[in-house]
Amino acid sequence: MFKTFRTKLALALVFSMLFAGALSNFVIYKYALNSQFNALRANLEFMAQTTASTIDPQMLMKVPLNRDGIDSPEFKIIAKKLENLKRINPSVKYVYTMAKTDKESILQFIVDPDFLEIGEGRVELTSYPGDEYDATHFPEMLKAFSGSTADRELGRDKWGVFLSGYSPIKDESGNTVAILGVDVSAGEVYAIQKGLHITAGLILFLGIILSLFLALLISKGIANPIKHLVDEIRDMASGNLKHRVEVKGHDEISELARSFNQMAKGLDQSREKIVNYFYSVVQSFVRMLEARDKYTKGHSERVAEYAEKIASKMGFSQEKATLLKELGLLHDIGKLGVGEEILNKKEKLTEAEWRLIRKHSSLGEEILKPILLNEELVNIIKGHHERYDGKGYPDGLSGDKIHIFSAIIAAADAYDAMTSPRAYRSSLNKEEAIKELERNKGTQFNPKVVDAFLEILKKEDTKT
Repeated sequence: MFKTFRTKLALALVFSMLFAGALSNFVIYKYALNSQFNALRANLEFMAQTTASTIDPQMLMKVPLNRDGIDSPEFKIIAKKLENLKRINPSVKYVYTMAKTDKESILQFIVDPDFLEIGEGRVELTSYPGDEYDATHFPEMLKAFSGSTADRELGRDKWGVFLSGYSPIKDESGNTVAILGVDVSAGEVYAIQKGLHITAGLILFLGIILSLFLALLISKGIANPIKHLVDEIRDMASGNLKHRVEVKGHDEISELARSFNQMAKGLDQSREKIVNYFYSVVQSFVRMLEARDKYTKGHSERVAEYAEKIASKMGFSQEKATLLKELGLLHDIGKLGVGEEILNKKEKLTEAEWRLIRKHSSLGEEILKPILLNEELVNIIKGHHERYDGKGYPDGLSGDKIHIFSAIIAAADAYDAMTSPRAYRSSLNKEEAIKELERNKGTQFNPKVVDAFLEILKKEDTKT
């Protein structure tokens, strides 16, 4: 039965609809998950900010920073306020105040009223005044001395896995004397995920049922073989748009044949529109890429703008400059095949991770080749990490063997990367980036491209 056209059509429809439904469901799920997570972060930040505003900074600073500090009246008054927050918000696991020490990234507790079971019905405070805490792996905690914030991901310490919000406690002069932290356990985050999992699973299940029903309904009405039509339109599919399908009869298959003839007739005129639609779709992919890599938001658009200006400065026609701008938008499309954990990694990449990053040029070629149908355009994108001295990748091209458009994108890409912050480093200022372009002219970059680019950048300084 699986060899019949009707069955194959039904299965194709089922899988197509399931894929589209699953993809849409996944996108919606990720959006909902991010929205819920950000809402939880905002709520934690608000709770921390509100509670911090009720703390008397002078009283807080009077708490002795030793174990006897828990017996001071200041400690007890502030501890009661912090416990009130936990009473009002049952989801809060811990709430505490901390101050800086003379050691970098090392904080010390002032008031932490939370208790920890130590066995046999005994409990003790999770921390005492003066106890030190290493905040090296909690960047948002350290940022809280400048303003209210919340963790961007779950953090782990000896007390468990938590998501936390922080707010500064300021004295009358506006100076931050301490911070207040509010923790919720990972279970709160997991509960959000579980709810969304259930919803996504239910939607997917209903989509499967609906897909099966629609597939059976549609395939039932197209049971007769259409081999003749397939043979006729195969010539069209090979690129012969002059070919016409022989039309016989007045049934649905004949109507389909007429539609194919009409489509072939106008296809040449439609190619330009199709390309425009393609670039719109790819721009969506670029936005997806930049949503995954928070450090490169807007990068592709800036590279495209610079590339267009350089091409115009070098004397290329407006048509070619516009084409290069469109290619610039696509230059990093291959990073869709690189994991987020590598794109957003703050530590130094391993050699294996660098090899994956370097593959994005070739991955971009694989993604675009079936769609652009123009080997030269695909190779321009593929070659945007080649170096003028031949030490680039993926093919090690050098000098004029590198397409001039690839060389333009390479310079624009490098400049924007240098002047934009990354997970592993801060950005260079414009003057420093210009010096890097000049220093690498003739080695990494095409000298003619750099000269044109520098004129543009210096002209921008003149305008400002």
